[in-house]
Amino acid sequence: MEAGNLSDVDVGEIGEFGLIERLRRALPPAGDRVTLSIGDDAAVWRAGDRFALATTDTLVAGVHFLPGCVDWRDVGWKSLAVNISDIAAMGGEPAVALVTLCLPSGTAVETVDALYAGIGEGARAYGVDVAGGDIVASPVLTITVALYGTAARRADGTPAILRRDRAVAGDAIAVTGWLGGSAGGLRSLRDRDEESPSGIALIARHMRPRPRIDAGRAAVAAGVCCAIDISDGLLQDLGHVCESSGVAADVWLPRIPIEPALIERYPGDAAMLAATGGEDYELILVAPESALAATGAALGTPLAIIGRVRAGAGRARLLDVDDREIDVSRAGWDHLKRAGGSA
Repeated sequence: MEAGNLSDVDVGEIGEFGLIERLRRALPPAGDRVTLSIGDDAAVWRAGDRFALATTDTLVAGVHFLPGCVDWRDVGWKSLAVNISDIAAMGGEPAVALVTLCLPSGTAVETVDALYAGIGEGARAYGVDVAGGDIVASPVLTITVALYGTAARRADGTPAILRRDRAVAGDAIAVTGWLGGSAGGLRSLRDRDEESPSGIALIARHMRPRPRIDAGRAAVAAGVCCAIDISDGLLQDLGHVCESSGVAADVWLPRIPIEPALIERYPGDAAMLAATGGEDYELILVAPESALAATGAALGTPLAIIGRVRAGAGRARLLDVDDREIDVSRAGWDHLKRAGGSA
């Protein structure tokens, strides 16, 4: 659509990813110093004998977490962890963070203390320096983190990173860890299931994600070139890889490793939550099986091979045990798009 034809169209109709593409077109092309800009988990540019990485994410009360149902320390941890996961998905090392707090005037000081206690825990766990930020008044409590990291330079002068646009037909698709736990944790919070062992475990997976910096580094060392973290959901995030790489992919539902607590708590929905639920912050790695095997060996845990890349037009399919496609047209997370909206 042309700009002049969009006066009656709002962002809910074009959705998050349609809006990102529109904003990309509105900006001048990145200069020579930028190696990778809009469209991956982090931006990359040259910085001396290494490469710099940068990413940013925002958590909004009532959108990304449920005030009154969660510990503010956990919200602080998660606000940093989701950014660290983006650096992990690039195979980089997190380094320095800036934090912006948007606070209603009635926010209790102890709430901010707890938020920063959680941010501090995450910073210590992953070697991040929180170097500053900003505080502004806002009608809704919001935490925005900008995180900077680094990546090494390969012998040919290119950055030693993982990218979304490097998948090739014939590559295997693997994931780290168990999937679906975060989606199960969100459901447990809504169900007020904060006492059963499985509910407690799932809520912890939702609010205390563990970014896979180790897996990202091991993948780069093993020669893997393509990855993304699972933030919007396995199928949707793999679809981003397919779109960026100009390929298609098949994932077999029975091969997806499902969070054990999810199977216990929501057995009937566990498989589809693992395939489509967001915020697991595990990594999808796409590469020849030999490179994935080397990555698993370095981690001390074999990766789960769940699918295969094929020639096609930018779409990921979910298949059952008999290779029949499963409808996931409503699956995955889009921050803006309404049901029925079209780009």
